[in-house]
Amino acid sequence: MQLTDEDKRTLLHVARDSVEHAVKRQDVPQLGTISDTLIQPSGAFVTLNKHGELRGCIGYTEAHKPLVETVSDVAVKAALEDPRFVPVTEEELNEVVIEISVLSPLQSITRIEGIEVGRHGLVIERGFCRGLLLPQVALEYHWDREAFLKFTARKAGLPADAWKDPETSIYVFTAEIFREEDRN
Repeated sequence: MQLTDEDKRTLLHVARDSVEHAVKRQDVPQLGTISDTLIQPSGAFVTLNKHGELRGCIGYTEAHKPLVETVSDVAVKAALEDPRFVPVTEEELNEVVIEISVLSPLQSITRIEGIEVGRHGLVIERGFCRGLLLPQVALEYHWDREAFLKFTARKAGLPADAWKDPETSIYVFTAEIFREEDRN
């Protein structure tokens, strides 16, 4: 999916509007006219940062809804339902910066040499355990390929070396990542 600068601005506006309305307990406004690209189904994550620190992050890897609806939904969930954080408050709204990651479809891999740190995000899955880390996470922490695999396995609730087990599935994806300007 190729997003134009206008598509990105629209998605950031939709995410911001959705978060602000949800935090204020107001109905999320109806979407106006949007480009054909934004009505295509796509997975996406919305990450909220406050003063450079994670404040919430929720997303869908699979394309179940039009991208614009996915972004609206996960923006609200990142603000109010990320179990790692208390819900965002009205007082915080001007301090929260929104980042959107629009995901490519997942691609199963069998050789870890195909993982490009900084380009690929990872999903590691075994049984009912599943963990995902976005491509930018490995860069933020200066991880190499093995560290990225270990931390993704741990996020799945698996042992750090679970990625070596043939029963473990590894998927890669790419993401188009864009964010609001810092509001601080």
